Amino acid sequence: MKSTNEPILLVGAGPMASEYAKVLKALEREFIVVGRSQKSAEEFEKIVGVKVITGGIDRFLNQKKDIPTVAIVAISEEQLGSATIKLLKNDVKIILVEKPAGLDFEDVRKVKRLAERMKAKVYVGYNRRFYASVKKAQEIIKKDDGISSIFFDFTEASFRIVPLVKAPGVKENWFLQNSTHVIDLAFFLAGVPKKLSAFTSGSLPWHHKGAIFSGAGETKKGILFSYHANWDAPGRWALEIMTKKSKLIFKPLEKLQIQQFGTFEVKDIKIDDNLDTEFKAGIYREVESFLGNKKDLCTISEQVENLKYYQQILGGKN
Repeated sequence: MKSTNEPILLVGAGPMASEYAKVLKALEREFIVVGRSQKSAEEFEKIVGVKVITGGIDRFLNQKKDIPTVAIVAISEEQLGSATIKLLKNDVKIILVEKPAGLDFEDVRKVKRLAERMKAKVYVGYNRRFYASVKKAQEIIKKDDGISSIFFDFTEASFRIVPLVKAPGVKENWFLQNSTHVIDLAFFLAGVPKKLSAFTSGSLPWHHKGAIFSGAGETKKGILFSYHANWDAPGRWALEIMTKKSKLIFKPLEKLQIQQFGTFEVKDIKIDDNLDTEFKAGIYREVESFLGNKKDLCTISEQVENLKYYQQILGGKN
């Protein structure tokens, strides 16, 4: 994919922005990077070999007359919504913003409302949709005549999260900020809920909205699903998809195993994951889609629609 027309605006110069930049370079797309601090800019330049315009997005938008109309927003969680809103107000028309597109539920809704008003397209970066393991599973699901049921586990590793230094509000919204990676993938493959019964109990010092989550329901595609997550016990993310012929197991999500009908044996499935090992998993295909046909991307409208299911899973807490 050769560089064409205007450059892409990459907002952010941290680790995630570096991952997007590596892909843009590989796709031979011209891009401008806007970051805040000199320190992060220097680190970015060392890793990617591209200069960063420092001073933050406000300064860039105030000083720049020719603002690109296509942007990728990859900054810290608490700034995702506000930065996207600033871009929309400056007539940036096509935006890929890192999940979940805002700090909290209302932040995400604000982005959607403004995107509609500005007649802009905003997509939310759920890169797990683009894993090689997911692509391979989709092929098997199609061959097996579809999904019959699905289970997912979004247990978070509390021992890793507690020591993280985050801005106020980020950990308290960790379900939206992180766990929705798993839930989005489950609903992407099986459809969003038509019926959902959700149960929540407990709390953690850094996450008062709940510690244990359990529930079940039926999707609009007629597929039964169930889930469980206990953030106050050992565990990890997982997804299991059942067809009439196979059980497909993602644990971790980057890998794929299969148990076939009539056997207890669980086998590894070989997948073509070169792009997921050369780049951050899922990002290459996600950016390729964003710059191309937009297939399989989560739209901001879809994200806001999913918020009502996320709120149910959280026990009604925003």
